[in-house]
Amino acid sequence: MSSTIPSITTPPVTGRRRTQAIAAATIGNALEWFDIAIYALFAVYIGKVFFPASDQGVELVQTFAVFGISYLIRPLGGLVFGALADKHGRKASLVWTIRLMVVGTALLAFMPGYDTIGVLAPLGIILARLIQGFAAGGEFGAATSLLVEQDGEKGTRRGFLGSFQFASQGLATLLAASFAAGLTALLSEHDMVAWGWRLPFVFGLLVGPVGYVIRRYVDESPSLTATKDTAGQDDPKPVRTLFRRQWGGLLIAAGVLVVSTALNFILQYLPTFGIKQLKLDPSLSFVALMITGVILTFLTPAIGALSDRTGRIKLMLPAAVLIGASVVPLFAWLVARPSFWTLVWVMIILGTLKAVYFAALPSVMADVFPVRSRATGLAFSYNTATSVFGGFTPTIATALITLTGQQIAPGYYLALVALLSITALMAAVRFHRVR
Repeated sequence: MSSTIPSITTPPVTGRRRTQAIAAATIGNALEWFDIAIYALFAVYIGKVFFPASDQGVELVQTFAVFGISYLIRPLGGLVFGALADKHGRKASLVWTIRLMVVGTALLAFMPGYDTIGVLAPLGIILARLIQGFAAGGEFGAATSLLVEQDGEKGTRRGFLGSFQFASQGLATLLAASFAAGLTALLSEHDMVAWGWRLPFVFGLLVGPVGYVIRRYVDESPSLTATKDTAGQDDPKPVRTLFRRQWGGLLIAAGVLVVSTALNFILQYLPTFGIKQLKLDPSLSFVALMITGVILTFLTPAIGALSDRTGRIKLMLPAAVLIGASVVPLFAWLVARPSFWTLVWVMIILGTLKAVYFAALPSVMADVFPVRSRATGLAFSYNTATSVFGGFTPTIATALITLTGQQIAPGYYLALVALLSITALMAAVRFHRVR
């Protein structure tokens, strides 16, 4: 499983260039996760428009199933756009992914409902999610590579720079929860189903062109440029190189990610859980998620900077253990005392643990791949893990509750994936000397 990653000498990067790279890498990622969060948070209303059913539980499962289906195409998108990023530059890949995400978002925003166009409505939503999934498949690999490579291959700020990848997810969660809390407080149930749920997707359309302009003019990764200068030509086959020589890196990168991915979707699912299962007020449930979004947005870069000084594994391993050990008791507490403040404290605890774990996660994943196949390796491992352990997490959580009759059932699932990530972290230390 071990591999030799050659040392690359890169020129110094100015603070202005780093800032541009952070903006370019994170704005598309924020748009991606904003749309994902909105779909999950408004699943109750989207289901009524596109998947009408006599049983509300079946309606919700169908809606979340489409949420998960879009993740099946993400590994393919990861290979296509990851290879583009490794062969022709991180910038080229990021420009194309944000174009496609805007197309998918537009379809979601303006697709007529089932009552208007019948079966074409759910098919249209599936198409929109597939377009978004294909584009988002290349987002993580190219964006993360661009971020961590601003500090060279042996830099001392990789944890901090990489943390902005996931801090942008926190910002997306905050924005999505703010829309959900505000709209559900101001609009009636009828208005939310009729048109209210569409407003956040329209907002996403306004963000897309801004992200495109920023990415269009950002400088290319200095590490990638240095490898091209050293090699004298592009490596024409990053996908073949990845699958022939770097299976160990793929397994480790996917493994360390799974608990963070599953926990992210559990956090997005919890407001729906509070509304449907615990009968909490919708707007208050979304306010709880807003608090978590604040934690993930602002705590993550601070933890990333801390990881550069203390060591990344020293922070991530205890956090993974605590996530696995605490999630079942936290769910049990929420079920036993269903209230707004219980939900807030559960999400604060899980959000803090997530920030500690995933702040340094992008840089750890990047370190198990060489520069010339890094974007492809990151994209494929990330999207495979999110497809299996993330995209279907809300569906699994809802189905587990339905099948077992236990409202704490999602906690058992998260405890299991925590064990997988702990094993992968230990392998990263053992085989790739990640610290």
